[in-house]
Amino acid sequence: MVEIKTPEQIATMRRAGLVVAAIHEATRAAAVPGATTKDLDEIAAKVIADHGAKPNFLGYGGFPGNICTSVNDVVVHGIPDRKTVLKDGDIIAIDAGAIVDGWHGDAAFTCLVGTGHAPELAELSRVTEESMWAGIAAFRKGNRLEDISKAVEGYIRRQPRPASGRYGIVEDYGGHGIGTEMHMDPHLLNYVTKKRGRGIKLIPGVCLAIEPMVTLGTPRTHVMDDEWTVKSDDGSWSSHWEHTIALTEDGPLVLTAPDGGRAKLAEYGITAAPDPAA
Repeated sequence: MVEIKTPEQIATMRRAGLVVAAIHEATRAAAVPGATTKDLDEIAAKVIADHGAKPNFLGYGGFPGNICTSVNDVVVHGIPDRKTVLKDGDIIAIDAGAIVDGWHGDAAFTCLVGTGHAPELAELSRVTEESMWAGIAAFRKGNRLEDISKAVEGYIRRQPRPASGRYGIVEDYGGHGIGTEMHMDPHLLNYVTKKRGRGIKLIPGVCLAIEPMVTLGTPRTHVMDDEWTVKSDDGSWSSHWEHTIALTEDGPLVLTAPDGGRAKLAEYGITAAPDPAA
């Protein structure tokens, strides 16, 4: 069952999304050499509390952090701690969420730490982010779920190969429905497979978290002994980008983007839906 939201419910999800955007702004500024991932988690906790929201990651299935902090070859679900100290040249994906009046927001971004990073890391992050926006642009009334998967994969496949030889589109994790829970139907792959068919028809009221995860090598991953941290099988570094988006009668609204996605959607000739928070 796919949860269909009313305009009023989407407006509440927008409030949750703006809390997530505030977490991103604060943690991005703090992701500097010498900071620990626990420092970032504490900053996120303060932002959530200051907005009168609740964390949706903390305690989820036993997860011990307010955010996920995935450094270098950690693809997703990295646990914040005092031991992991960011170094110049690192790459970190910060995945954050918040709950407002029972409705969820969820988004991730990739940050390059310091100035000493390899050029292919900046390109990896760019390719991953732009593939997410290609997927968002395909999130339109009358399309089907697979159209989003096709857009994400197609963008990545069209890019020049990195020095490592390929971009790996992570196979075991993907996007999802979101609303009264953080993870809901439908599951959204970042690539096309004939086994899944074309998926649900996209109609107003559907809300999705679109989140490509891409490595500089293998698409395959494994879970560490902590039962959360997911690493690439070959040790290749990775990038993760995500936004929560609502489909409305007036088009898409990117709930976790400060401007509702207006600027990026305009690059695709798409007008973002009116922002209830404006």
